[in-house]
Amino acid sequence: MPKRDDPEHWLEADTRASGGEQRPAAPLLVPGLTILYHPDLARIGERALLTGLAAGREELVSRREPDFAPPGQSLRRPLADVHLSRRPLRFLPGAEPGSVRLVRGDSGTSVAACGNPVAGEHTFSAAAVEDGVVLLLAGRLVVLLAPVDPVVPGGVPRFGLVGESPAMLQLRREIRRVAQLTVPVLVRGETGTGKELVARALHDAGPRASRTYLAVNMAAVPAALAPAELFGAARGAFTGADRAREGHFSRAHGGTLFLDEIGETPPEVQPLLLRALETGEIQPVGGGDPRRVDVRLIAATDTDLETAVAEGRFRAPLLHRLAGYQIKLPPLRRRREDIGRLFLAFLRQELELAGEIGRLASVVSSGGADGRPWIPAPLVALLAAYDWPGNVRQLRNVVGQLVVAGRDGGEPAMWLQADAAFREAAAARPPDRHPTVPALPQAPASGSRHYRRAEDLGEEELLEALRANRWRLQPTAVALGVSRGALYDRIERSQKIRRAVDLSREEIAQCFQRYGGDLDAMVATLEVSKRGLQRRMTQLGMLWR
Repeated sequence: MPKRDDPEHWLEADTRASGGEQRPAAPLLVPGLTILYHPDLARIGERALLTGLAAGREELVSRREPDFAPPGQSLRRPLADVHLSRRPLRFLPGAEPGSVRLVRGDSGTSVAACGNPVAGEHTFSAAAVEDGVVLLLAGRLVVLLAPVDPVVPGGVPRFGLVGESPAMLQLRREIRRVAQLTVPVLVRGETGTGKELVARALHDAGPRASRTYLAVNMAAVPAALAPAELFGAARGAFTGADRAREGHFSRAHGGTLFLDEIGETPPEVQPLLLRALETGEIQPVGGGDPRRVDVRLIAATDTDLETAVAEGRFRAPLLHRLAGYQIKLPPLRRRREDIGRLFLAFLRQELELAGEIGRLASVVSSGGADGRPWIPAPLVALLAAYDWPGNVRQLRNVVGQLVVAGRDGGEPAMWLQADAAFREAAAARPPDRHPTVPALPQAPASGSRHYRRAEDLGEEELLEALRANRWRLQPTAVALGVSRGALYDRIERSQKIRRAVDLSREEIAQCFQRYGGDLDAMVATLEVSKRGLQRRMTQLGMLWR
């Protein structure tokens, strides 16, 4: 097996822990770029392999290179966005094995890494690359630098699950491996990771697919009623039991019974559940003959059952019976490659529910060469870099909130809503599990617009925001939390920012010749807005392309 200090380290199965967690093993991982957002929404999820890094060579990224392709498909094409410079960004192996150095050089493409502008060059540690580095390019495209599996296995169904990350490929393999068996399965994972979706996939992919599938949330069943709910009750077993009633095990006979939140099973019910698993028999409350049932049992929990066993809250024999096979679901922060696909899938669903699917067409039509995408790419970059304590469920909720916020308030309202959603999620977590709240424009918890005063903007903050947004004024105003008019006034009063009208013909001509007429590269060098530069060139009778 290659050592960590060998270039072939990139090709190891990734089983290392990060923050006490493990990414599921995936063979032959190599550095790659995955598109999380592109003005052409159909390109979300495409990826490019940066295999040269593993061999000690540099990889170039520009408008024309490298080629991206959907996983497992032969279609290949570059990023092809005119706002990206033709002069490439350079990705090189870092001094630390597994690290990557990004050099902008003379490229006119602005870069922000996990929200921080990259001025000249920056080195991402091996741990950062492993976790996934979110890159915002030209303020319009979002890509993820992270290890990817270069081989997409054929014949592995998706089982209705969204995602092509190494973690999701491993999960789909496990579902295929165990779906045809009758062994009990224990699905484990943090809240919101999709445990019920996996349980349903196991049922639908197995021999009982045409039979009953019954899901029960154990946390919602009162302890006093749990035995009757699960195993049924004889007539007169308790007050109000004027007739015999079937329990969940009987109703799921011949099919699948999914017990969610199994860690919340009352202690007095656990021996009964263990007996049902061991003997295939259930005993209704109030007497009567035991009844044999044929049930495929799937359980799920986000509880640390081993700790519960040590503390006497959960029976060890029951845990052993439930865990005939265990499937551990990855948290969303360990599968950032899938955030773009999930975002788009939830966006479609929310717009369909609202009867506004046509708005998605406007996203595509407004994302052309000269238009600004309806969905702000910097916001998608922020979503991709967030740690998502509520995982996929939280992402879906936030997308739904953004859709509502964007109906009337547009882009500023979407930023405000994201800010409120993140802070609400952080406040709801236990103190030891607070996620970092991303830095967003200052905004109140309400949906009304409140802007900062332009006088509060320092020169360096103003310059940094303009450079990060490629001198585009509307995105800069949103990022700073000021109105566009106030931003104009602040630029006019700045001692460090010059206006396009102050540029001389000679300076523009030299820059034009240097970059071959690439207007985006000229904007980055001259540090003026693109529209202002175009107006100045028109005034001087100069041409551009």
